[in-house]
Amino acid sequence: MLDLAAALRAWAEEGRDFAVATVVAVGGSAPRPPGAALAVDADGTAIGSVSGGCVEGAVYDLCRQALRDGEPLAERFGYSDEDAFAVGLTCGGTIDVLVVPFSAGRAVHAAALSAAAAGEPVALARVARGPAGLLGRALLVRPDGSSEGVLGAGPELDRTVREEARALLETGRTGTVELSEDGTHCPGGVTLLVESAVPPPRMIVFGAIDFAAALVRAGRFLGYHVTVCDARPVFATRARFPDADEIVVDWPDRYLRGTATDARTVLCVLTHDAKFDVPLLREALRRPAAYIGAMGSRRTHEDRERRLREAGAGAAELARLRSPIGLDLGARTPEETAVSIVAEIIARRHGGTGAPLTGSGSPIHRPGREVQPV
Repeated sequence: MLDLAAALRAWAEEGRDFAVATVVAVGGSAPRPPGAALAVDADGTAIGSVSGGCVEGAVYDLCRQALRDGEPLAERFGYSDEDAFAVGLTCGGTIDVLVVPFSAGRAVHAAALSAAAAGEPVALARVARGPAGLLGRALLVRPDGSSEGVLGAGPELDRTVREEARALLETGRTGTVELSEDGTHCPGGVTLLVESAVPPPRMIVFGAIDFAAALVRAGRFLGYHVTVCDARPVFATRARFPDADEIVVDWPDRYLRGTATDARTVLCVLTHDAKFDVPLLREALRRPAAYIGAMGSRRTHEDRERRLREAGAGAAELARLRSPIGLDLGARTPEETAVSIVAEIIARRHGGTGAPLTGSGSPIHRPGREVQPV
């Protein structure tokens, strides 16, 4: 639901009644991940998607039903063997959907939408399976552990959910949590969907070269907040990097020491110049980051690695470095190289192999296999 926060906040401020269907869980080759949402207002206007088209019509009808009845409901959709054109997922997977009219827990939902639309980090935990009286109940959790709302099964459940939601929020992840009604970690009683809304992750590109300009465009397309850093003011200009969110003229290692990174940050070193690379990578390999990659030939990489060892980098730190940067796509142009880099970033994030899907036999979608940042 929080992926539609800006639009839904506007609906709420206009006084519209609406219902939101949210993907709670997926199985097999489902097209959209948990947290994907479809919203329908009282006039029948729809925004968002839960399946990329397979079951949108049926979910739309469920939203209209929830608006009429004023009650949340849950439904599972899967592949229809009898008729591939019947309501079902022709991709062969299953999705569980929670449908909640906005009036249910209105204050908590409104606060979550307002925070997410404003770019504030927040987690929304909702009961997706459990006793009928709890279905759709919501708890809003902020990074400091404070919360709004109650789930209705006692303070111990609320306390445990706050802890679980806060942990997911720290890494910007959306997922499900299974607990008992008394708040203990015993699955089977209550399943909660925890949606995290966080500011965009950072991509910092070091080296104001033509390959960087293409990578900046690819990073923005993927939703990163992109910074370009280079010590040479003649190259680090807005004219050369119109798509960058920030352009910084500074020595790369000095800038990195003075800026924040976290477990979602992507660091791409494109300078392939030892006087920049070695101190920069020595600093980068000490920091939290989802991905650290460096451009250069294999000979450049071997020389860089030797220099990093001499500078004190250990085997565990060097194992984090992706160099030469990118996947082997046969890339030649800056744009093709940018695709190879972001392809590796995506594969690292989700546990992909980078191999062709044709003939692989491996699952196309890997629910629950997202790689934890290092």
